[in-house]
Amino acid sequence: MYVDGIVVPVPKKNLATYQKVSKKMGKIWVEFGAQQYTECVADDVKPGKWTSFPQAVKLKPGEVVVFSWIVYKSRAQRDRALKKVMEDKRVAKWMNPSNMPFDGKRMIWGGFKPIVRL
Repeated sequence: MYVDGIVVPVPKKNLATYQKVSKKMGKIWVEFGAQQYTECVADDVKPGKWTSFPQAVKLKPGEVVVFSWIVYKSRAQRDRALKKVMEDKRVAKWMNPSNMPFDGKRMIWGGFKPIVRL
């Protein structure tokens, strides 16, 4: 198993657009091999004293944190899927910063190897 984790600040006014785009993107990720694609909007996330989700993405007034993960059967499967997604014409238009419903410069993204699964 391998997991991509994403944390992104989304303007509340763009949340419906973000959700619409995410549904389309999720279908593409699954088409290319992801086993699961999940997007969650912050419900109980407060700024911390030293660190927190809002602080990590430099959350601004009128924004909300979105936490997402994509599950694959392996790192190799993730690498293949990621390559296909990045080359896909359906995705290309959303990769342009002017089309993103959020500030991509404040997005946090990375791949993770699970160390505990129950």
